Amino acid sequence: MRALQISDHTDQPKVVDVPRPDPGENQIRVRIHACGLNFADLLIANGTYQDIPPLPATLGMEIAGVVDAVGPGCESLSEGDRVAVFAGHGGLADYGVFDADRAKRLPDAMPFDHAAAFMVAYGTSHLALEHRARLRKGERLVVLGASGGVGLTAVELGRLMGAEVVAVARGADKLEVARQAGAHHLIDSETADLRGALKELGGADVIYDPVGGQLLQDAMRAVNPEARVLVIGFASGEVPQFKANHLLVKNVSVLGYYWGGYMTFRPDLLTGSLETLLGWYGEGRIKPHISHHLPLERATEGLALLRDRKSTGKVVVTMD
Repeated sequence: MRALQISDHTDQPKVVDVPRPDPGENQIRVRIHACGLNFADLLIANGTYQDIPPLPATLGMEIAGVVDAVGPGCESLSEGDRVAVFAGHGGLADYGVFDADRAKRLPDAMPFDHAAAFMVAYGTSHLALEHRARLRKGERLVVLGASGGVGLTAVELGRLMGAEVVAVARGADKLEVARQAGAHHLIDSETADLRGALKELGGADVIYDPVGGQLLQDAMRAVNPEARVLVIGFASGEVPQFKANHLLVKNVSVLGYYWGGYMTFRPDLLTGSLETLLGWYGEGRIKPHISHHLPLERATEGLALLRDRKSTGKVVVTMD
């Protein structure tokens, strides 16, 4: 079978032929139809992610496909089940073996590309906004990197949860995507005085930040008392530093957040969140935005789109 692998953190990923794996205890093998790309795939490739698989490693964090074999002890899923899996890695391949408890059975009406673009982005934003930030109806939510994979879902879910959503992104085209996802206000991060623009709107109650760097520093200067700042990631490559005396003055909370970590210590939260999200999808209240579909042979082009910030929403690689 084919797999997009890295053998060294300094080399480019390559499509190679590898043996088809067999499932072990409480595992499933999935015939993969689609794999959603994430910024974390780039970090895994260059060795800077918080959860690095041993080399050689197949990239691809989230997949959708059909179970074609089950291992001993697996009773929750059967051959032929349509599933989405938060794999962590191993998704950019024709087949993958994954722990059964990382899989979620799909509604019949959900296509594989939507499923592969769903779990990480929507799961990240929903649990962050609901569980960590305790976002309340009527609060002003500022989303940095609002046209990206997780940022766009934060805009969509924030609107659905009753917040006043401020989308911050680069350029008119990306801001238009955020507007279509439900943003009430648009701020161009390339040209606007972010602090001034946020102050004019009334300040930030919650900041959702997958970007880091100077953008967050500017937004932090416009927070309201008891604001919550969600640290999602550092797409800018710059990890921000927070001055404790500034947090103290306005009683501001900075909330570290790693969605995948809940698989270990609170899987019930992930399960409940995904059930809510799948329900909203079934009701037509949310829908993944996919800017690019690419075959496996062009997966590195998809990673380049993420790296160069030329995509919006999700990039999905298909194996068919």
